[in-house]
Amino acid sequence: ADESSGYESESAERAGAAAEGGTRGRQRRARTAFTSEQVCRLEKTFQRQKYLGATERRKLAAALQLSEIQIKTWFQNRRMKLKRQI
Repeated sequence: ADESSGYESESAERAGAAAEGGTRGRQRRARTAFTSEQVCRLEKTFQRQKYLGATERRKLAAALQLSEIQIKTWFQNRRMKLKRQI
């Protein structure tokens, strides 16, 4: 009779995270520590092509054992780094 949907505890967690300066209830994802091999492969791919299509991104993610989102984000950040350098 005293079952909870979990919804109440969820909102309490969100309020606690917001009070602690969190990002509105969302946990920030831990920063990915790329291995030197991964960075080397990403850099080589970036030298050949600045933008990856979905197929290339999927293949590269599988080869490097990373998620497609990590690959996408890395390329976005790398393009911004190149833009700052220029």
